[in-house]
Amino acid sequence: MVKLNKIYTRTGDKGTTALVSGPRRLKHDLRVEAYGTVDETNSAIGMARLHTGGHENAGMEKLDAMLFRIQNDLFDLGADLATPDSGEPLSYEPLRIVESQVTRLENEIDELNATLEPLTSFVLPGGTAAAAGLHMARTVCRRAERLMVALSVTENEIVSPAAIKYANRLSDFLFVAARFANDTGRADILWVPGKNR
Repeated sequence: MVKLNKIYTRTGDKGTTALVSGPRRLKHDLRVEAYGTVDETNSAIGMARLHTGGHENAGMEKLDAMLFRIQNDLFDLGADLATPDSGEPLSYEPLRIVESQVTRLENEIDELNATLEPLTSFVLPGGTAAAAGLHMARTVCRRAERLMVALSVTENEIVSPAAIKYANRLSDFLFVAARFANDTGRADILWVPGKNR
């Protein structure tokens, strides 16, 4: 169990932070950037949830429950990234993203997507407040994914394939969720190529 008694420790005052497994990294280190951007994704989802919860609409309540589960998963993903696999034995079992979390996202994408109007164009980010927030979370998630992939091809750095898959699937989920929040796609704002030339 995590126990936080003191919020400031002063240990990061010189620009470093500790990984879960102990070693310190600079705060601009690619691994720290990756799990920090996962945290940003989580915060963006939290903002979007201000507009998905508390509805009489059962569909929006179901979406909100999905988003709540994802927020918990994102802490798992952050812990995964903050505990690099160095090949050295640890005194504990590190928390890792597992395939079942990816599969759950895929199933939820399929469930939401089955209710949507077919797409006839690319969708502009916006519409309802919930959809706009989910599109923002999607773009932050894509940035986290790019950082994770960059980290995975960096010498002596390992990122689990399941973690990268989860981030990729999550951005897909957030796109479908944004459309779902736009009256199942009926309130989507479509891109019109060259409209303002």
